[in-house]
Amino acid sequence: MKNSRKINKGAPSGFVVSLLVHAAAFLLAGMLVVFTVHQKEETKFVPPKPVDRPKMKLKKPKVKVKKTAKPKPTTRIVTKVKRASMPDIQLPEMSGMADGLVGDIGGFELLPDLQQMTVFGGGQTIGNDFVGTFYDFKRDRAGRPIPMSDVQFVDAMIKFNSSGWKPSSISRYYRSPNKRYATSFMMPPIRSSVAPTAFNEADTIGYAWMVHYKGKLVYPEDIKFRFWGMGDDILAVRVNGEIVLNACWEDNNRGTYLIGGKWVSNATKNRQFYMGNNLAWGGDWIELKAGEPVDMEVIVGEVPGGTFCSMLTVEVEDAEYENNRQSRGIFPMFKTAETTHDLADAILEHLVPGEADVFKGPIFRDYLVPENTNTAVVAEQEAEAPEPGAEEEPSKMRLWTLNNGKTVEAEYITKIGNDVVLRSAKGKQVKVPVAEVSAEDIDYIQISNPPKFSVDFLRSSKQVFIETTPYLNETPPRVLEWTFGAKLKQENSMAYDHELKVEYYAFGQQYLDADKYKLLDHQVAHFTPTAENKRAFRMEGKRAVQLMDYDLMDHRRGMRVAESLVLVTDVRGEIVAYNSTANWLYDNLETLQERQVGQFLDKSCERVYPTGPKPTRY
Repeated sequence: MKNSRKINKGAPSGFVVSLLVHAAAFLLAGMLVVFTVHQKEETKFVPPKPVDRPKMKLKKPKVKVKKTAKPKPTTRIVTKVKRASMPDIQLPEMSGMADGLVGDIGGFELLPDLQQMTVFGGGQTIGNDFVGTFYDFKRDRAGRPIPMSDVQFVDAMIKFNSSGWKPSSISRYYRSPNKRYATSFMMPPIRSSVAPTAFNEADTIGYAWMVHYKGKLVYPEDIKFRFWGMGDDILAVRVNGEIVLNACWEDNNRGTYLIGGKWVSNATKNRQFYMGNNLAWGGDWIELKAGEPVDMEVIVGEVPGGTFCSMLTVEVEDAEYENNRQSRGIFPMFKTAETTHDLADAILEHLVPGEADVFKGPIFRDYLVPENTNTAVVAEQEAEAPEPGAEEEPSKMRLWTLNNGKTVEAEYITKIGNDVVLRSAKGKQVKVPVAEVSAEDIDYIQISNPPKFSVDFLRSSKQVFIETTPYLNETPPRVLEWTFGAKLKQENSMAYDHELKVEYYAFGQQYLDADKYKLLDHQVAHFTPTAENKRAFRMEGKRAVQLMDYDLMDHRRGMRVAESLVLVTDVRGEIVAYNSTANWLYDNLETLQERQVGQFLDKSCERVYPTGPKPTRY
């Protein structure tokens, strides 16, 4: 009985073992199947396509170029300037830009256009530029006003310098969300109350503010150079964390020069010639190896208010420069890209001729311009104009359809009373009652006989008051916000059921040069005269245009509202009415239509550079 019990208990054990073996086999097979399926489903990661960032198009001005001497390559090793890795492309902070690109306010866009080029930079990056951040030390980080004297501001800036230019050291103060992207630091003398508007910070009073620029310094060849500059009040440059130029204002009792530390210039001609409204400082010699970028920072700013200026130029070792009225070389401004016409306009309007060259000189980027030159501008090639030939005028003959079904090919001459006068191909004139021609022909007659309109240009202004510094006795800039427009009214009740294009041009005139004009505004609208609108139309600009003028260094800066032109064009593209305050505008209309708002022009409507102030200190 014991033996049979053992046999009976052993049978289920074998069965269990068999089940376990089969289960393990199935599990292994399942794992193989699952592994195989996973292998088939595995896909390669495809990175997303790069985001297209908006980039500013560079326009090359048409200027004659005089090449400067090519810098001699050097193999000397410098330990003062450390090497750094290649920079990443600096992309605009879109959140900051959005704050300045809001829509119209009360019908007018009163905020400055952040895309407009200024001496502080543009609103879009081109990659190899310096990103500028604006700080107002009279407000806390939330934008609320706080007490801040000129001396307190200088102390805060000295601490900023001692911290190694760390933004965290001034984080308690207001930082604008609006960035500027600068390829140069050429800011000739202007009123300090004007400067903050470049960052859409018009409410900032013109003292105790600073802009901190950060970027990369690189050149495609070995080069040895130094900076020359002048700051009123603040201009300091760091390369790889070390001060290479302190050009802050020295002649005051606030200690402004200490903002740039205790750096001392060793340039032989240091502070021996004027740049802007004071004597220029010469920086340390810097040697760059070909294509090796290093960190570079620039700070500019204003302490008590009044006049602001920050001008940075370069002197390449062994290069020859044309002399100016001070018997010293005209150094080229520091730049990382070709000087566009828009940037040149912004600078030359305030720059004394001969104090800096905005076009020539090295371009600090990692590649050379065509033909291995290191000049700033490559002149545009003028397209050869085709030789004038006899143009065939389009035929004015058309097919007229009468109510009786007959057709006649003839040229429209005029409409007299209820008759239309036609001229056949043989030159014979015939009168046809208007009632006997088709509706299409009547429409053609109406277009060919536009009614007369009275046309007027509209302009109105309101004064804007700018608060100035409490530390200087200065007259505030004169600021007017102009609104332009046009109106027209049909002088009779003749039916004319066709759309008209109405456009106006408004121009300012430079105080420094009465032969230089600026296109301030250009607007286009469409209008169909009907009985409902009393055959009258009125249009106004989409944004107010702010004009500022002030006296600086014995010159009146800015411009006044001058000429205007209103055009009324029909569906054929023919001008049916116009109002012009100057004959040269209408006479050069084709050239005028190539101009854009903000551009300077002469009386031939060709684009020109503005005229800068004359020197008053030498």
